[in-house]
Parts: sequence; C-alpha cells; structure tokens
Amino acid sequence: MSKKTMLDDILDKMLETVSQSKEQVFDITEQSRNDYSQLQVELARVQMKVATVIEESDRLERQARFARNRLSEVSKNFDKYTDEEVRNAYEMANDFQVKLALYRQEETQLREHRDTLERRLIGLQDTIKKAEKLVGQISVVLNYLTSDLQQVSELIKDAKEMQEFGLKIIEAQEEERKRVSREIHDGPAQMMANVLLRSELVERIYRENGIEDALKEIRDLRVMVKNSLSEVRRIIYDLRPMALDDLGVIPTLAKYLKNFQEHTGITVSFRNLGKEERLPAILEIAIFRFVQEAVQNAYKHAKPKEVQVKMEIKATKVVVVIKDDGAGFDQSEKKEGAFGLLGMKERVNMLKGELTIDSKVNKGTLIMLVIPIHK
Repeated sequence: MSKKTMLDDILDKMLETVSQSKEQVFDITEQSRNDYSQLQVELARVQMKVATVIEESDRLERQARFARNRLSEVSKNFDKYTDEEVRNAYEMANDFQVKLALYRQEETQLREHRDTLERRLIGLQDTIKKAEKLVGQISVVLNYLTSDLQQVSELIKDAKEMQEFGLKIIEAQEEERKRVSREIHDGPAQMMANVLLRSELVERIYRENGIEDALKEIRDLRVMVKNSLSEVRRIIYDLRPMALDDLGVIPTLAKYLKNFQEHTGITVSFRNLGKEERLPAILEIAIFRFVQEAVQNAYKHAKPKEVQVKMEIKATKVVVVIKDDGAGFDQSEKKEGAFGLLGMKERVNMLKGELTIDSKVNKGTLIMLVIPIHK
C-alpha cells in the first residue's frame, strides 16, 4: 500500500469518526431540548398546583381558626353546652387541624418539586449551550478536513496563508449558521414552544375558569403565532432577499433598512445620490451584504440612536457611506473575535475596492466603501 493510499485511509477514518461524533452530540442536544420542553410543561403544572394548594391552605387556616375559637369558647363555658356540642367542637377543630397539616405538607413537597424542576431546567439549558458550541466546533473541523481548504487551495499557494484563510471562511460560515440557528431558537422556536405549552393549558383553563378565559388564551395564542410567522419571514429575508434579483440593490436596501428600523427601533435614513440603475449581480450582492453587515455591527456593538446610509452610483465606481452616532471604538486596539470588520475587508479586497473606517470612542463610526464597476 502506497503512502498516499495510507494517508487517504487515515483521513477517511478521521472524517468518519468526526462525523459520527457530531451526530452523537447533535442527538444529545435534541434529547436535551425535548427534555427541556417536557420539564417546562411539568413545571407549569406544578406551579398551578402550588397556587391551588396555597389557596386551599389559606381557606383551611381560616376555618381552623374559627374552629379553635369555637372550641375555646366551649371550654370556657363548659356547663352551658351539652356533651354532644363539646364533642362536635373538639372534633371539628381537630379535623381542620389535620387537614391543614396535610395541605401544608403537600405544599412543602410541591415547592421542593418545583425547585428541583427549576434546577434541572437550568442544568439542561447549560447542557444545550455547551452541546451547541461543541457541534459548531466539530463542524469547523469537519468542513476544514473536507471541502473548504480544497477549494481555496487553487487560489492560495502558501500553506500558512491557505490554512488561515480557509479557517476564516469556515468560521464565517459557522458564525452565520450559528446566528441563524440562534435567531430561530430565540424567535420562532421559542414562540412555538410557548404556543405548545399554552395550548396544553387551554383545556385546563376552560375547566377551571370557564369559556371566557379559555377564549382569551386562544386569542393570545393567535397573536403569538402571527408574531412567529413575521419573525420567520424576517429571517428568510435576511438570508437572501428575493427583491435583490428582481428590483436591484437600491430598492432592496431601502426596504431592508426600513424593516431594520422597525425591528430595532433605531432611526435609519437611506439616500441614493446617483442614478437608480442595475449593477452586475456580484456587485449588488456584495454591496447589500456590506451594508447589512455594517448596520448589524452598529446595532450589536455600538448601540446607536441613528444610522445614516448614503449610496451613489457613478460612471466607474460605487460609493457607499454608513455613519452611526453610537459608542465607536479605538481603532488602535485589536479586539479578539472582531470578525465583522475583517469579513468586510476581505469582501472589499476581492472586488478590488477601497474601505475606509473612521471611529473614535463615544464619537460614532463612519465607514466608506468605494468599489470599481467593471461592466
């Protein structure tokens, strides 16, 4: 067996092992999510039971207090009451005291059960986060070993540069996948979980509180489903707006920035200073993604009140300016994990463009992009 064949066999086994490990971790994550959802339903049931038991305990406490007062009165005026009345007063006080003790014991057990469920939920949440992070790390390794470095190897000859650039591409892919996964998990998935949880409570609410409360709960569910649908559409639009192919980059940016303003509450202004004309598809995609990345970075890191976007298509170039009044940053400091700006620079370099960034702490940030047009 040649050395190349041996190396191929080793790599194949390595890929198979890594792939199996990824699947196993993914299965653990899914099982943890299922357990988490079931525990949420159980916790809601226990919380309702605790409330019911507390209410019943309070009622019994009042009745037991009345029975004790009655027994005290009978004991003080023993000769005024018959033996039957004395016995009834004693038995009533004793019965209420026993029932109250039982309910308090049940309340203590339910509270302990509730606390245990809450601790298990926190533990499962931590397990899910760690498992998701591990899946992402395994995906980076798996992609690195399979296709991504093979594709860029034709463009990059130096081994060290090839490795670094390949890892950047993979990290960008995984970061985007993680972002979409997080948005779906925190948005539609969480809403659907709440819908499922609350739908299981509708029947109980109907039995205990009547049709009006049940109908109110159903109306709330409709609002949640509507919000979830809107969130799904927004995520799909962020991935790839269809208007970009149909209408071009200027109308698509105007619509995206309007939706961004409604979603974030940040005031966003967009001005096109030149002609509204179509550009080569690669330029339109690049410009859209650049503006998208810039305003998202401002929203996540700078917390601005206002973002201004200006664009001008000239005869030989496109100029885009994004300005915000946010926190800004010190350009002399290199922040670990600041991949957004690095990704923008790589995108601009591929298009033979120029990128200028001017930012100061508490003074906002101005980003200018100049891309040549090669028709």
